[in-house]
Amino acid sequence: MRIGVPTEVKNNEFRVALTPAGATDLTGKGHRVLIQAGAGEGSGITDEAYRQAGAEITATADEVWEQAELVLKVKEPQAEEFPKMREGQVLFTYLHLAAEPEVAAALKERGVTAIAYETVTGPKGLPLLAPMSEVAGRLAPQVGAYHLMHSQGGPGILMGGVPGSRPAKVVVIGGGKAGEQAALIAMGMGADVTIIDLNLDRLRELSSLSARSLTTLASNTQTIAEQVASADLVIGSVLVPGANAPKLVTRAMASRMRPGAVLVDIAIDQGGCFEGSRPTTHAEPTFTIGEQIYYCVANMPGAVPETSTSALTNATLRYIFALADKGWKQALRDDAHLAAGLNVHAGRVTHAPVAQALGEEVAALEEVLAE
Repeated sequence: MRIGVPTEVKNNEFRVALTPAGATDLTGKGHRVLIQAGAGEGSGITDEAYRQAGAEITATADEVWEQAELVLKVKEPQAEEFPKMREGQVLFTYLHLAAEPEVAAALKERGVTAIAYETVTGPKGLPLLAPMSEVAGRLAPQVGAYHLMHSQGGPGILMGGVPGSRPAKVVVIGGGKAGEQAALIAMGMGADVTIIDLNLDRLRELSSLSARSLTTLASNTQTIAEQVASADLVIGSVLVPGANAPKLVTRAMASRMRPGAVLVDIAIDQGGCFEGSRPTTHAEPTFTIGEQIYYCVANMPGAVPETSTSALTNATLRYIFALADKGWKQALRDDAHLAAGLNVHAGRVTHAPVAQALGEEVAALEEVLAE
């Protein structure tokens, strides 16, 4: 199979969808791997490293898109890439279509078979979302701490405080993988951390994991409102796979926070879990509503591409092998977890939560795979 890896074109996105180690194994199985020149530079990977792995270096993105049967990316196609996609081509990447209706429309119009990393399932959650959730979760307290500094418009509070002065109060909403990592890193920085989740069993796990130094609270509107009002930093990490994130923090709640308080919305890829959220970029990561600072970068792990690229490929490679060795349809027939990743095929949306979010009819996966 001809497998193509174009350079990412999203703002400040320096990750790449395949490492030389992955290219070595794919070419060793007889597949052709086409890498756009410079695709790995942001992640510290040279073209020569790909050549040594048996990959072919192409001068332009057009060459990759024209030749590849399977296109590997990190982020959803951007508008400039829409015309490059073609009917029958398989795209494997993060899509987050519930929050990207224009991308969904382009995939349908171009007849692309689109498999989304974030809806591939596994015995223990979402295996292709987990590594980037870990990265985003660990980044969230760092970026929050930075924007709490007075020089960045914050109130001028140090996350861990010092003896005789209080630490920052951090509230994490959502106890999944990203929320867990955010809470643990914030605690490691010395902050006073509270995590809120609906699942009491999950809260028990988090309490045990943190040796009970983490405050855990059951989620409800009143609790969220009270905790947000007293927080210096709120980290939103709520996920409903494939669907838009619920808006759990209203503008009214956020407005009761102290001037300069920071809200970091990890869920922005799925529309965000704060009412005031809108996607931002690494170039312009924040905006203010009233006196509060919102950080809503839609590709947070892109800030640490060397780490993120390695973590992502470690997770995706086994599925890439299946798609390349068997073809997409047989690979999905053989693996129900991978089949859950199919979002669009032949102009139809095939994932129920995505279809519901987009207001469309869903095409039955069983019928698609039986065709």
